[in-house]
Amino acid sequence: MIKPERLKRGDKVAVVSLSWGGLGDKEIIHKYYLAKERLKNIFGLELIPTPNALKGTEFIYNHPELRAKDWMDAFRDPSIKAIFSAIGGDDTIRLLPFIDYDVIRNNPKIFSGFSDTTANHFMMYKAGVTSFYGPCILSDFAQYGSMFDYTVDAINNVFFDANPNFEIKKCDYWTNEHFEWCEENINKQKKRIPDNKGYEVLQGVGKATGKLLGGCIELLDMINGTEIWPSLDEWKNKILFIETSEEKPTPQNVKYILRTLQAQGIINVINGIIVGKPRGEIYYKDYKEVLKTVIGIEAHRPDLPIIYNANFGHSEPIGILPYGVNCEIDCDNKKITLLESAVL
Repeated sequence: MIKPERLKRGDKVAVVSLSWGGLGDKEIIHKYYLAKERLKNIFGLELIPTPNALKGTEFIYNHPELRAKDWMDAFRDPSIKAIFSAIGGDDTIRLLPFIDYDVIRNNPKIFSGFSDTTANHFMMYKAGVTSFYGPCILSDFAQYGSMFDYTVDAINNVFFDANPNFEIKKCDYWTNEHFEWCEENINKQKKRIPDNKGYEVLQGVGKATGKLLGGCIELLDMINGTEIWPSLDEWKNKILFIETSEEKPTPQNVKYILRTLQAQGIINVINGIIVGKPRGEIYYKDYKEVLKTVIGIEAHRPDLPIIYNANFGHSEPIGILPYGVNCEIDCDNKKITLLESAVL
């Protein structure tokens, strides 16, 4: 995998609307300016919109080719050092006909986002470039009240400091509070709930290592079988990371998706699994039982290490998982560690 360069204060970064276009809607655009201020004041970065990023929901929906063009042009632009997804959605897959993998491969840059952005990450994986399942503009940089310190620390450690042995520690709090996106709520701070569970080891002992590959489990199901879906050989020895969206799929649906991965032979060849905290802890216990049933019993892999309740994706706050980077999960000590820097 080709690694992008680390960020430095003073760098220019771009925002792209690759799925839902709400960033540019008049009721929400204040969050763009909030994120712009945060990126400047906290990280010393200058945020600029790509040409179509702020044109609103209807325009963005009607022009997947321009969404893709914005993304490709941001890679081509030498003044842009990183690209942040505005938000997820449900139709990033419509960009597939307009992606130039050579452009991504020849211009590696930090790219961050989650949820529907999983499809973009697999496009980058196909191009052979490391990307980051991490913060996006609307839900993280433009968090009302203030950004979560856990997310800020992850950004500094992974994007700026290039720490070669970064332990992804469990956040000791979470939130289930949601504020309507309107300017009246801009100073409201979400209530923090203590997380006393820590990482939970569902099965497995000792240590397992492998390169990270995964995303939002519903999106894995959506892109399965397309040109960006990795071959079985590509899945060998990987650490699979999965999480569920704000749609809160039923345990039965999660079971079906896991069974599909098993039917393809993927569960048989990976080295371990990291599972994100479910949004609002909905189906928290149910998902655990599904994982142990499908992986441990049906797939006959009770040996496969599974660490549960990690902070990434739709949980709040979130950290960062870099694609294609060596990771170690330590079941005995309940630790997750990146074994190499994800940036140069």
